[in-house]
Amino acid sequence: MSQVLPVPSESDGAIASGPSEQEQLIVALDFPTATEALALVDRLENSCRWLKVGLELYYAAGNGLVETLRKRGFEVFLDLKLHDIPNTVAGAVRTVSATGASLLTIHAGGGAAMMAAAAHAADAPGAPKLLAVTVLTSMDSTELAGVGVTANPQEQVLRLAKLARQSGINGMVCSAEEVQTLRTALGSEVTLVTPGIRATGEAAGDQRRVATATEAISRGASMLVVGRPITRATDPAAAARNILAEIRKARSL
Repeated sequence: MSQVLPVPSESDGAIASGPSEQEQLIVALDFPTATEALALVDRLENSCRWLKVGLELYYAAGNGLVETLRKRGFEVFLDLKLHDIPNTVAGAVRTVSATGASLLTIHAGGGAAMMAAAAHAADAPGAPKLLAVTVLTSMDSTELAGVGVTANPQEQVLRLAKLARQSGINGMVCSAEEVQTLRTALGSEVTLVTPGIRATGEAAGDQRRVATATEAISRGASMLVVGRPITRATDPAAAARNILAEIRKARSL
């Protein structure tokens, strides 16, 4: 069984500065069923310690899968991107606390009152650490303009990240393009989780703002979320180890 990791805390500082590379890799279980997700987990051969359960899988398998993964020794990142009125989001945070998930996402776009309510609900034993999703990595300036946001992605990410900090949230989800800006603006204590990671030379797919693991860690990312480069690989364990090698390389620079 894999070693269960401690949840990153507010005092941990930038996760990238201390723990092993295994603690910086989150493998995204983007599957429609628990059977497929667990089959992939078996093929990872303990190459990772963190697993992400997103909306598709959570709707299919629910809290039972989170419990199964926890019993197998993994830390779970529950990527639900909560976005609703403050009272509803606070209630959802309290409910998620019972699952044992270590990380939980909310949308920064929900506003200060919603994020403050979520932060208050998460200020309890057993609650997950909250991460505010800034701008999805599938969005660029054109996509933002389409929903009425005139700022470019970097400006909007910084605006929402600052609002999240003011609302009591000390973790953000952002692309590698914004990591350095947020690290400079918000300091070493903030946890920056970066999706949209691709292997060198790999197609971006439906993502717009992508980077390699080496680039993201070098810029100051705390943890990386990696999906298809690992989950669709012929040998997922080998692909995960390659990502870990990239993280290790970036840490040595």
